Amino acid sequence: MQSPLMDIQQIMRFLPHRYPFLLVDKILELTPDSSIVGCKNVTVNEPFFTGHFPSFPVMPGVLIIEAMAQTGGIFAMESLNIKAAEDPDTKMFFMSIDKARFRKPVLPGDTLIMTMELINQRRNIWKFHGRAEVDGTLVSEAEMMASISSN
Repeated sequence: MQSPLMDIQQIMRFLPHRYPFLLVDKILELTPDSSIVGCKNVTVNEPFFTGHFPSFPVMPGVLIIEAMAQTGGIFAMESLNIKAAEDPDTKMFFMSIDKARFRKPVLPGDTLIMTMELINQRRNIWKFHGRAEVDGTLVSEAEMMASISSN
């Protein structure tokens, strides 16, 4: 795997999320005004696996969507040069999730690669098309909108 463009320490400067809800381990690519590629290493030690499901651990689909959304959030915050660690009043919130599809389960040991492509950005509203893949196979996709607000 290629070396990261952003490691976990850099990611935590852009996102307010922390364990167990920080779902992006590294950023592999970032093309300004276009797209971002993030990575989540899925391990058997994830807290959600104890109950989803004990005899057959599967990453919940909503957390795959959340991992994609966090990747898109990094893109937006980096594009605006807003670091959550330095500007805690600025936050990004989900507005909508459309056309979500789940094609294959994500299991412990998988490396989830999330590609978020910018569809549109107007003022503080960002719209992305997201794809999540494991070993080059599409496991999930969705369109998402989020807004950035300052309190």
